[in-house]
Amino acid sequence: MTATNWKPTASFEVLRARAALLNTFRIFFAERDVLEVSTPLRSRYATVDRHIDSFATDGGGWLQTSPEFAMKRLLAAGSGPIWQAAPVFRRDEQGRDHNPEFTMLEWYRPGFDHLTLMDEVEALLRRCGAPEFGWQRYRYRDVFVIFAGFDPFKADAAELRRRLGERGIAEPEALSDDEIANPDFWLDLWMSLVIGPQLGPQTPAFVYDFPASQAALARVRDDEPPVAERFELFWHGVELANGFHELTDAAEQQRRFEADQQWRAANGRAVPPYDAALIAALQAGLPPCAGVALGADRLLMQILGCARIEDVIAFPADRA
Repeated sequence: MTATNWKPTASFEVLRARAALLNTFRIFFAERDVLEVSTPLRSRYATVDRHIDSFATDGGGWLQTSPEFAMKRLLAAGSGPIWQAAPVFRRDEQGRDHNPEFTMLEWYRPGFDHLTLMDEVEALLRRCGAPEFGWQRYRYRDVFVIFAGFDPFKADAAELRRRLGERGIAEPEALSDDEIANPDFWLDLWMSLVIGPQLGPQTPAFVYDFPASQAALARVRDDEPPVAERFELFWHGVELANGFHELTDAAEQQRRFEADQQWRAANGRAVPPYDAALIAALQAGLPPCAGVALGADRLLMQILGCARIEDVIAFPADRA
């Protein structure tokens, strides 16, 4: 740090708006009798998600990438509906929409499915200053048909790759054989490079019912083809939230964790320990519920019309 960059990157006007946003969260959930909780930032366990890397700490711990696992332990212990806004840490590069440390709003609703939770996400964002009307909802399959011109459930990896090239979009360098052969890798590129940027240009837009292969921590519904009961929320082309009708099957959750660990090992990635405490909580019994993680910094960017995440946080990574 030099003498010229010790000051905050966000103005005090924005920091006051940030404080007001956090207060709005607190009032909204208090009105709905959702309990505010606080869980550890450091854990013995880490995410093994294929697309998220954790920060290791001295002594063998890991900084949380989400408070999800600890919050599910509270749910299994009988907490009822809960929420928190917490710092989270991910080994992403610093950029327009990314900072390695950011604020996550996360909440869980026993008795909700992903569709009901979408209603509550909309209600919260309207309270925070998002448009009152004109919100859009697309099934994953439909959003590809509308914005990309093909059915994602019928395209293999080769076709997805070819179609991306036909659009003149350069693919990442040094792709592994696993990535080249994996349809989900190419579908993720389509979402991030082509479809996502077109969503929610005026009012927010939900995308829901993802391919079963992208279930992550969501239940899978036996449609034709099967779909994962999860959603993502976009506004001005930026992904703001990721929600799930939560998986409650301990054996299936452990199988997914182990499969992700195997993938990370095969691809030369760090292989942290998966959360054994979460598996124990699921074995004890997680109530049927839905949960969502929402990037508070990105939401504030959209509400205020800020171009970069550094405009809404006091000290980004290069000034921390």
